[in-house]
Amino acid sequence: MRVFSGIQPTGKLHIGNYLGAIKQWIELQEKNECVFCIVDLHALTVPYDPKTLQELILEKVIVYLASGINPEKSIIFVQSSVKEHSELAWLLNTITPLGDLARMTQYKEKSKKFEKNLNAGLLNYPILMAADILLYQTDLVPVGEDQKQHVELARTIARKFNQKFGEVFKIPEVRLPKAGARIMSLQNPAKKMSKTDGPESYIGLFDEPEEIRTKIMRAVTDTGKIVKYNEKLKPGIANLITIYSLFSGKSIKEIERKFKGKGYAEFKKSLAELLVDSLESFRRKKKELLTREVYVKEILSQGTKRAQVIAQSTMQEVRKKMGLLPH
Repeated sequence: MRVFSGIQPTGKLHIGNYLGAIKQWIELQEKNECVFCIVDLHALTVPYDPKTLQELILEKVIVYLASGINPEKSIIFVQSSVKEHSELAWLLNTITPLGDLARMTQYKEKSKKFEKNLNAGLLNYPILMAADILLYQTDLVPVGEDQKQHVELARTIARKFNQKFGEVFKIPEVRLPKAGARIMSLQNPAKKMSKTDGPESYIGLFDEPEEIRTKIMRAVTDTGKIVKYNEKLKPGIANLITIYSLFSGKSIKEIERKFKGKGYAEFKKSLAELLVDSLESFRRKKKELLTREVYVKEILSQGTKRAQVIAQSTMQEVRKKMGLLPH
C-alpha cells in the first residue's frame, strides 16, 4: 500500500503528535511505500515569521529522522518543492462545494482564533490537504483524530472528480491509532494536548529530563490518591495512565496493579522516568543530525525527486481528463 502523511514545520512536536501520528508511520514504513511530507504551504495560513521558516522546515526533517523515519524506506520531502501540490489544489477548488469547507471543524476553530487573519487559505486548507493525499494515489492516511474530517473530504472530492471526469484517483482510507489518538493536556485534561496552550501543558519530544520531570509532577490530577483509570470521573490520572501504557507497552490493568496501594506522587515519578528514558534517543539523534545539515538536505533532494515522479504522473492524467493541454 502507499501511505501519505505530513506535519507542519511550525511549532514544537509533542508526545501527542508522536503517539497520534509518527509512531504509526514508523510501523507502516516496514511493509508499505510511505510518502512523508513537511507541509510548509499549510503553515502559511496562520501568522508566522518568514525569517525563521526555512530553519523550522529543516528542523522538522531532523524530527522525522530522529523519531525513526528511514529515508531508505520512505520518501521525505517538502511540500512546496513539488509544484504539483499547488496545481492540483487549484483544480480541485473548482469542484469542491463552498458549504463543505465552511462545515470543517478546524476552520470554525481557527477562524475564531485568527479573526484578524481570516484568509481564503484558511478556508481552502482542506482542499490543499486533499491534493497532498490524492496526488500520490494514496491508499492509507495515518492521522490524529483532529484530521479525520479532512481525510473524509478528500475521499468525497476524489469520488466527485472520478464521477465527473473519469477514474483517476484512488479513494484513500483513514487510519487512526488504536490507542492514544487523543492525548490530553497536562494542565487541562478536558482539552487535547496542544503546544498553543503553553509549555506546561505538553511534553515536547525533545524536552530535557528536568523539564519532563517538572511538567509531569505538576500535571493536573484529582483529589483522590488511587491510581485507577476512569476517563469520566478521573480524566487527569486517566490521561497519565494512557501515556504510561503507550510508552511502556503495559496494559492499563497491569499499571493499576503495579501502583495498587501507592499514591499519585510515586506514579508520577515513575511516569517521568519512563518518559525521560523513552525520549533519550530522540534528544541524542537530534543533536547529532543538527551537525549534519548537508546530509539532511541530500535526503530532501532525493525525496523531492522521488515524489515528483509520482506527482507528475498523476497530474498528466488529471490534465488529460479535465481537457487541459499536456505539459
